[in-house]
Amino acid sequence: MNSQLEPFFEQSMDCLCIADYEGYFVKINPAFINLLGYCEEELKSKLISEFIYPEDQERTASFREALKRNVPLMNFENRYLSKSGSIIWLHWTSIPQENERLIYAIAKDITHTKNLEKERISHLNQLSKVNKKLKQQNYSTAHDLRSPLNNIMSLVNLIDLSKIDDADTKEILSLIQLSAEGLKDSMNTHIDSYKEGDVLDIELEEVDFQNVFNKVQNSISSLIERASVKFHIDFCALKTVNFKDIYMESIFLNLITNSIKYARPSIPPEITITTVQENGEKKLIYSDNGRGFDMKKVGGLIFKLNEKFHGNEDSKGVGLYLVHEQITSLGGSIELDSQVDQGTIFTIRFKV
Repeated sequence: MNSQLEPFFEQSMDCLCIADYEGYFVKINPAFINLLGYCEEELKSKLISEFIYPEDQERTASFREALKRNVPLMNFENRYLSKSGSIIWLHWTSIPQENERLIYAIAKDITHTKNLEKERISHLNQLSKVNKKLKQQNYSTAHDLRSPLNNIMSLVNLIDLSKIDDADTKEILSLIQLSAEGLKDSMNTHIDSYKEGDVLDIELEEVDFQNVFNKVQNSISSLIERASVKFHIDFCALKTVNFKDIYMESIFLNLITNSIKYARPSIPPEITITTVQENGEKKLIYSDNGRGFDMKKVGGLIFKLNEKFHGNEDSKGVGLYLVHEQITSLGGSIELDSQVDQGTIFTIRFKV
């Protein structure tokens, strides 16, 4: 190593290392040694794969083979086991030097971020379960109360008001009947709103696609830059839609980050987002050139909660579930067309 780079290598807070094509560490900086807890001799004496978390070894090996074919590795995450047995998440950037048969790599410790994400997903799942239970309870309560209410109305209708001389009593009975009918209408309205996905509870607003895209792009600009994402954007056909701004941000964020996360190795993500307005329909079409899905195997599970399809350890099966819920809750729909290694196309139809 160049003597001028030695201080940078030794003092860096990030984990720096050099590995050979046979799978051994050649040089490791102090930050990496301290993080894993092994001494330098221990790290150099064993294959690197022996320090990797067992469930990540096969996946890591496939990417290592790509490195040996002179393909740089970007935004790769895997888990290592420290000497104490704790799991450490690392985010890698690795560059091969074919003439030297060496791999130069930088790893960032993202364990804390992964733990926070895991906790967030846990809370989200719990809230989703509670919300679903509350909706079911509301629906059941409104539905079940109709029977005794209908019974009350029947009993009131059986009363022959002509046989009652007291005017006040007649008025009270009439008010009871009107109240019962009003309550029945209210419960029917609530039941219909539950069936429609609570659309009546959400106030819509005019959402500008370009503004939302710019906001999301700025929020993850570093991730987009590191992944060398190329965008093709065209909102000319439909610049705005009656929707929820915060929902649209979440939809763009989840779809774009998924495209980056599930990009094909050594192929930068290429994302196309366009709007279409034809035959009375308002549509947003999102497509990428990523790893895609085998629709025959997983087509019916794509938008289910906690479903994972590519074996990524950091995949939680929440993103597409949220996208589906946000669209359908406002009366829209989403369809997916995909092939393995041919990318994915999402077609979102908005309620007119």
